[in-house]
Amino acid sequence: MIRSAAGQSNLLVRSGQQAWRGLIDALFPPRCGGCQADGTLWCNACQASLEYVRPPTCDRCGEPHTIGLCTKCRAQPLQIESIYSVVIFQDKIRHAIHRFKYERLSGLADPLGDLLADGWHAQQLAADWLVPVPLHAARQRERGYNQSELLARRLSLHVNVPCTATALNRTRLTAVQMTLDAAQRKANVAGAFATSDARMRGARVVVIDDVCTTGATLDACAAALFGMGAASVVGLTVARTP
Repeated sequence: MIRSAAGQSNLLVRSGQQAWRGLIDALFPPRCGGCQADGTLWCNACQASLEYVRPPTCDRCGEPHTIGLCTKCRAQPLQIESIYSVVIFQDKIRHAIHRFKYERLSGLADPLGDLLADGWHAQQLAADWLVPVPLHAARQRERGYNQSELLARRLSLHVNVPCTATALNRTRLTAVQMTLDAAQRKANVAGAFATSDARMRGARVVVIDDVCTTGATLDACAAALFGMGAASVVGLTVARTP
């Protein structure tokens, strides 16, 4: 069987990542991002503790335990077509995502990105592009990387959809969303994203982020992409706040 160029490229990328990860693990044995147990970045016990997002959820924002549209989406519909999240943001996954974002445990992109792939297949998603939510340049310098980009690149290996981290730009430094209520979150990110990427015209786009709370950030990204002429925009996140 002759492998495609893309397939060969993905195999080389995975092989290189595995070799590098093996060297790092030998020098600095990993600890679980959820419980700090030695030996792995994400242990079986933490995986077993996950609470998956199950239907029914809001057709638009993905709020759990909702049939049709939730009260917020009926009152103020989002522009994004739908938002999907894989697990509830609590306990071990909350600890892992916090360490991934704020303690520079970039290796957690692998198990968290694998969870995204589970969600992708469960929802039978399809897309032309994966677009991570961008960080402002100042915040990315401070953090060392964009966690959403690492997640999107990991997911890309699973689903063979290209990832572009340059399609969206964050035009201004916004306040940290977790400190704000729903109305403040929406105002905080309104107009905060822009794109001039012609590849988005007519494209099916899935926007990738780590956590969804109100959907305000994903919706602001969708507004920019629709403004460029994207055919469809949905959001996919690892976790959803309960």
